[in-house]
Amino acid sequence: MSEQPTAKRRADRSVAVTCQPSVWLTVQLGRGIKQAPASRAQLRRWVQAALKRPANLTLRFVASAEARTLNASFRGRDYVPDVLTFDYPDDVERLQADIVICLPVVRRQARDAGIPFVWRLAHLIMHGVLHAQGWDHQTDVAASAMESHEARLLARFRIPDPYQ
Repeated sequence: MSEQPTAKRRADRSVAVTCQPSVWLTVQLGRGIKQAPASRAQLRRWVQAALKRPANLTLRFVASAEARTLNASFRGRDYVPDVLTFDYPDDVERLQADIVICLPVVRRQARDAGIPFVWRLAHLIMHGVLHAQGWDHQTDVAASAMESHEARLLARFRIPDPYQ
């Protein structure tokens, strides 16, 4: 005679499932950029790893001239940045942000650090998503917290800690 499993026994065998926040992801290519630097699926995985709430995000991959213009126009800084994050805090239910990644800078940074381009790209995408959610590195304490969090996120993808 076999014993029928009870509801409690069935529950004990269940597997915990983590839910990812939903994301509407738009990928844009600026002038001179011929293709996205990673597959849409990979870009989505990196974005979702850093998200804590539902979001509408745009990833825009640009060349140096556009990055410099955006940085000067919106930040008042005259240099080519690696990443710019523009968040739009009007919608309380869904995070709304544009994340601009300058591909020539990312390539140069990866080459100078002796790491694969995709590692640096993943890092900057997650960095931009964290900025969109309010993370910053304006103080030593905030920078340390953000760097530790980024290292944990990157480790999920077997990417070494960029701050070591």
